[in-house]
Amino acid sequence: MSLCNDCIKGVRHEGVPEGKVEDIGGVKCYVGTPSGECAKEKAILFLPDVFGIELVNSQLLVDDFARNGFKTIAIDYLNGDPIPENAFSNPNFNFMAWLSNHGNDETRPNVDKVIAALREQGVTEFGATGYCFGARYAFDLAFQNLVKVTVVSHPSLLEIPGDLVKYKELSKAPLLINSCTFDQRFPHEAQAKADEILGGGEQFTDTYRREYFEGCTHGFAVRGDLSDPKTKAGKEGSFEASVKFFNRFL
Repeated sequence: MSLCNDCIKGVRHEGVPEGKVEDIGGVKCYVGTPSGECAKEKAILFLPDVFGIELVNSQLLVDDFARNGFKTIAIDYLNGDPIPENAFSNPNFNFMAWLSNHGNDETRPNVDKVIAALREQGVTEFGATGYCFGARYAFDLAFQNLVKVTVVSHPSLLEIPGDLVKYKELSKAPLLINSCTFDQRFPHEAQAKADEILGGGEQFTDTYRREYFEGCTHGFAVRGDLSDPKTKAGKEGSFEASVKFFNRFL
């Protein structure tokens, strides 16, 4: 399991976040709440990439999920120590040193604390959307059937094919994978293996789907350069696919 240089490349998106920073179970979270009526027993867990909940791009995505009727909680499982945004333009940033201090033992407890606190507030059904680094947590939650539906975009830190086999064997959660053309962490071989294992001999099933965005690079769904037409289409297309999947299964 590993990450790549594209995991810390990207472009800051324009916009003014509308959500709120809240303490949930002792964990800092960025929360998007629908302005109208929504199902109080449902919530999406937004599992960010290595730039954490502070990156405005992620906050804007949380807001967009909220506009589509889902209470959405982005969890600071990086303990207030995300990769700084200036790493976008700093080729000397020591990525591996940072990663060594953000393993599962340091990060996963915050996810569990937030889930427990939300359950106390009456949330009984969770969806998970994981971007890059966050896909690892989305899969792990699905293995334990703590989420009802899973969406991952340009996933990292997965063991292929092992985690795909494990997903099929253990998880009841429908799965959507947003994939792309240029992705060292989830390349074409991994995409094909996902279709083979989770598609049950077919490319897709009723509860497994993989979207593919031509011309896009790892990170496109959250950190892509929106001045590039293909990247913009991929970012918007992956979000639309995610909302449709949550509407269907959550």
